[in-house]
Amino acid sequence: MEEQNIVATYVKAPVFKNAEIALVSSCLKAVSPRIWEELKKKYVVFVFCPELHGQAALYGKLASIIRSTHPKKIVVVTIEGSPHCFTMHAAVNEAMYILGESIPHEHYVVLNDKMIRISREAIRVARYLHIVDKLIKENPEILKELSKYSLEYKKALETDDAEIKT
Repeated sequence: MEEQNIVATYVKAPVFKNAEIALVSSCLKAVSPRIWEELKKKYVVFVFCPELHGQAALYGKLASIIRSTHPKKIVVVTIEGSPHCFTMHAAVNEAMYILGESIPHEHYVVLNDKMIRISREAIRVARYLHIVDKLIKENPEILKELSKYSLEYKKALETDDAEIKT
């Protein structure tokens, strides 16, 4: 089965029943063709782009899919550093919370053609910027790691727009 846009898919489709589903960033195919092909071999792949459809579309769709078909597992794979992709991870956690369901789910980000597993706790903390801010203030060395990846942060350092210098 070719990948499908999750928003344009019927929530009671038989493909969801007892399936291992990968909810993947639409742009993953272009960013990492190798990982894309690996995922297609192992999972039923559905793509989504929060920038195109908005996160609200995903929250309701996921809740309906989970309630209607109880997939065996959901794996979320997004692009690290994308502000839009983050909402896909949050949507899965939120759908489980709203429904009171407990379907196994895993979260990954792709960085430098590698999948990195992300804890559910990291996703929950990321929603609370005051906690993230506290962690940065307590561990300013983490900004050195950020400067390896974030072009926006590097530019902020150049223009003196960064609050904490690495």
